[in-house]
Amino acid sequence: MSNSHHPSPPPTDQTVLLCGAQGFIGQALAAQLRLQGFHVIAASRSAQNAINYAAMRNTSDWLPHLQNVQMVINAVGSLRSQPGAGGADLETLHHIAPQALFDACAQAGVRRVLQLSALGVEGNDTDYARTKRAADAHLLRLTAQGLLDGLVVRPSIVMGARGASTQLFLNLARLPVLVLPAVMRERLIQPVVASELAEAMARLLLSPTTGVVELGGPVQLTMATMIASLRQQAGHAAPVTITLPRFATLASARLGDAFAASPWCSASLELASHDNSCDPASMAHWLGRTPTSPAQMLAAIRPERG
Repeated sequence: MSNSHHPSPPPTDQTVLLCGAQGFIGQALAAQLRLQGFHVIAASRSAQNAINYAAMRNTSDWLPHLQNVQMVINAVGSLRSQPGAGGADLETLHHIAPQALFDACAQAGVRRVLQLSALGVEGNDTDYARTKRAADAHLLRLTAQGLLDGLVVRPSIVMGARGASTQLFLNLARLPVLVLPAVMRERLIQPVVASELAEAMARLLLSPTTGVVELGGPVQLTMATMIASLRQQAGHAAPVTITLPRFATLASARLGDAFAASPWCSASLELASHDNSCDPASMAHWLGRTPTSPAQMLAAIRPERG
């Protein structure tokens, strides 16, 4: 690998506007960027004394916040709309606000913009995928027009103790008998550790790479196998796994729709119905080493617990 892909830490006068800084992946990104010497300005839906991301619907809303900013990362993501105090619909979170941000970057001359998307958003009809795709496409258009140096990062499932999906996996791994939807026994994922994804993204930020970069862990496996592996790593016997009938799977997803905090819902079922995998060489290349394998995942995510 060329040294250009593993730059030295930037000078401390480099400022990054990080949107979604209070999210699960955003927190890991903020920590990694600060470790590398960046000054981080946070934009979030929930953090006090931060830019109210969900209210930034116009280009003019963003321009004052881009002064003295050299780079922008948009790591805002939500599986579904979050109505109520501090919440916003997916169209605003994933499309309108980031589109306004990217246009403002083009106007302000902030060329380097990273958009955190997800594997599987192509060919998927969920509101999550549709709105993510729309923002991805807008950033790529501005890049093709020579107005930005934009990069869309699409990881597979991200693992960390603060992640809702990870908590679901860990809870299931405590059970000796697993009753799982068929998709969790059939479709492939390539889990990556949040801190390692953040490290790879920090390197990508400093690289000249544009376009779309897919990032996945070193091993493709099913969710059921991942859960069984977590159980084994915790010192428990292999679980008995039973396939949940389709009608019950659909019913469980609809039940999850009624609980905003649940990571299992109709949207996650649809996303889980497609393979979530890519060439593992990309993550290893940008991380500069072999990423954590599923067989060592439990030890890797435990230190992240707050």
